[in-house]
Amino acid sequence: MAAVTYLRRAAQLMKVLIVLENVVMDGVKRAATVVGNDLNKYVDVTYYSLENVEPYYTLDAPLVTAKRTVSADILNFFGSDPYGAYADQITDLCDFIERNAFEAVILPAGLLTSFSPFIKETTPKVNVIAWMHNNFKTYMEQYYTSMQTEFKRGLRAADTVVVLTDADYAKYSEFNPNTVKIYNPLTLEAPQKANLRKRVIAFTGRIAIQHKGIDLLLDAARFLHKDWKIAIAGSGTPADMKIFHELIAKYGVEDKIIYRGALKDKELRHHYEDASIFVSTSRWEGMPLVMGEAMGFGLPVVAMKNTGSDEYLRDNRYGIITKPQDVPDFVRVLDKMTRSLFLRRYYSERALERIQHFMPATITKQWLSVIATPKNELV
Repeated sequence: MAAVTYLRRAAQLMKVLIVLENVVMDGVKRAATVVGNDLNKYVDVTYYSLENVEPYYTLDAPLVTAKRTVSADILNFFGSDPYGAYADQITDLCDFIERNAFEAVILPAGLLTSFSPFIKETTPKVNVIAWMHNNFKTYMEQYYTSMQTEFKRGLRAADTVVVLTDADYAKYSEFNPNTVKIYNPLTLEAPQKANLRKRVIAFTGRIAIQHKGIDLLLDAARFLHKDWKIAIAGSGTPADMKIFHELIAKYGVEDKIIYRGALKDKELRHHYEDASIFVSTSRWEGMPLVMGEAMGFGLPVVAMKNTGSDEYLRDNRYGIITKPQDVPDFVRVLDKMTRSLFLRRYYSERALERIQHFMPATITKQWLSVIATPKNELV
């Protein structure tokens, strides 16, 4: 308790800026706003958006839009020469930080992290925190292959790099020794636990076919035990939604899928409460917020293996991990879970045990430590 009080006092007068590409429906933005809203109880938080768009999530701190905004066609930038594409935005951001005397700046994901050297050059004393939301391999080999140099430069320039998993801690530490692991907090309150007798399997995530393994999920749906259905919460681009509906028809699973679209708050709670199992078929993940949400409702989890599901489920201790991208193995485990109420109850208890590590108070304490502690004092 004394340590928490010290950190709160140390951080109490600090001005903290959380920079985002935008505040649209997205896991990175969801995590950033949940952490930011809770941090705002102890520090002076401001959100800063590169795009002028109505926030999808509730903000408990002021939102400032960049002086020279960017349009959506270059957001989620995976191209080359980010410094050329965002030259005006980098200049305006650095000026804003200096003019308003921010003491800490949080930069989620790779594009914003690449801005770190310029922020440090303009305001050397500001505490720059790079926050990695996806796994190292995905960033290096998929998202930022054309801007690896700038991304690595940003990692090295940051005062601290925050990661989500043990696997990423090992990798990112190679670029910055001041790397720490902090879980994303639970993002949805669960006033009522899931009904483990409903013949409904919950899936939550964007309809991003390759990333979320939607094709694998719909293939598996063909083999569901009688009367079981998969309820899907999420939306996608027009191109992905077209493929989504084509895959449903291809596999003949129209009677197995309940498509609910994008949900939030009350509707999302009902989505979890009315299910008996939560599944994830992602090919890659940093640490999916939706898995934590589902576990908070006591849903037993069956997930294909990636670094994110590994971190949550810990060698099958808190849920069951199947082979990556292996539909038969996934179906085999899911079939056992649908047939056994005992198994669902057992992993429901394990899920509720695991989610205690993701309580907002615990996560905020860790963030306060990073924000309030100078670089040379980090272990």
